[in-house]
Amino acid sequence: MTRALERLTAGMPILHGGDKITHVPEDMAARFAAGDRLLVVQDTGDLLHIPHAAHAIATAAVGRAVKAFSAMAAIGDEQISDFFGRFAARLEDDVAWAKVARANAQDVAEARAKGRSTTRLAVSEVMRREMIAGLRQWRDAPAGRGRVIERVEHEGWAVEQVTAPLGVVGFVFEGRPNVFADAAGVIRGGNTVVFRIGGDALGTARAIEAQALAPALAAAGLPVGAASLVESADRAAGWAMFADGRLSLAVARGSGAAVTQLGAVAHQAGTPVSLHGTGGAWLIADTSADADRFAAAVSGSLDRKVCNTLNVCCIVQDRAEELVPLFLDALQRAGEARGHGARLHVVEGDEAWLPDGWESRRIRARRADGDHDEPAISILSEADLAREWEWEDTPEVSLKIVADLDEAVALFNQYSPQFIASLIARDPGAHARLDAGANAAFVGDGFTRWVDGQYALDRPELGLSNWQFGRLFARGGVLAGDGVFTVRTRMTQTDPRLRR
Repeated sequence: MTRALERLTAGMPILHGGDKITHVPEDMAARFAAGDRLLVVQDTGDLLHIPHAAHAIATAAVGRAVKAFSAMAAIGDEQISDFFGRFAARLEDDVAWAKVARANAQDVAEARAKGRSTTRLAVSEVMRREMIAGLRQWRDAPAGRGRVIERVEHEGWAVEQVTAPLGVVGFVFEGRPNVFADAAGVIRGGNTVVFRIGGDALGTARAIEAQALAPALAAAGLPVGAASLVESADRAAGWAMFADGRLSLAVARGSGAAVTQLGAVAHQAGTPVSLHGTGGAWLIADTSADADRFAAAVSGSLDRKVCNTLNVCCIVQDRAEELVPLFLDALQRAGEARGHGARLHVVEGDEAWLPDGWESRRIRARRADGDHDEPAISILSEADLAREWEWEDTPEVSLKIVADLDEAVALFNQYSPQFIASLIARDPGAHARLDAGANAAFVGDGFTRWVDGQYALDRPELGLSNWQFGRLFARGGVLAGDGVFTVRTRMTQTDPRLRR
């Protein structure tokens, strides 16, 4: 007989992975109440406590999206286009945007008071314009349903492969308000979406929903729940949402550890996942590198900290004497542009390539909790090349001097999240070796910040996938709204006497 779990006791053994045991922590046992849920991540043994309230909020939001998906079958593509146009117009309205900006200012102030990062949280006019432009791109995009991608003719009958909506997309993302509009792109293909945004940005998300999203849905005649916000700051609501087997796709973006955990929860529920977590780009200067092009690529890749920001720079030894000073100058200028210096992390043994005096320099570094006096240089192990530097206004980059391009590619494959590899080289053969050897989802020959769906492909992205946990099946690293679909097979019979 199955009974509901009503309480936990400290030290209670919990089986996971078939042959391992973890134990309930004392604080979790004290918090757990009747009606709550305990989710066990089988791969890691993580115990996730989901309070009843968080579960109810997430389940209700998914339920609204499921109901809305059924109703979307009767919604015309012109109505979907109208929704995107109205959503953009509401964001363009100064009165509506002022309310969003006020909510965001409060979110930013509260996050700063907690010593949390606000680099992705604060809205701006640039962000506003990009959101509006992205929504209008979806407004003008071709209809996503019923596209014939293949037709096979037979005598007396034919078969077509036709795109169809996938279903309900669950989307958990970090405190970055513009992603709210990006994720709505799945509606272009007749899907519905349920969001959960990080608690730091929940006030901003509520304002966007109230001032722009909900009015646009209603005015265009789309069903309630076509895009639904999970109204909870509790991260447990995200776990509950991803554990809901009614999702057709689970998308997560944010910090690497949190995204990995969310992906494991969705996998256990049998839901396909698209994870967009660990970032950080690598830039390699080869023997045939153009010095000016290299310096420009460094500078252009450090304007702000996002997933496609330069994180590791490799310079071949036979060009190090010339290129290291150019690299340091570009790094310094990137820091000065933000008013807070720059941090350099050098792999042990490579500090010998730094100009005299660099080891003793100090800077004013801006962190989430304020300014700090810090050394400009730190020495790290080779294994630390795997670390993604998170910074506010003080750019941070790791430097490694390599014997040749092959060593740089080997280090990339071993330590990077296998995300972005950029090579500065005049030699076409070097680029061919990078393409063949680097296990990177994105490769280029210049600045790294080009890796962005809206910037590169004119399609607002739901996220960018690295290859840290394997290559992706049948799709590229940019997940956009028009990439969320399934394929149905449709037969038309012209010969009524046809038999097998």
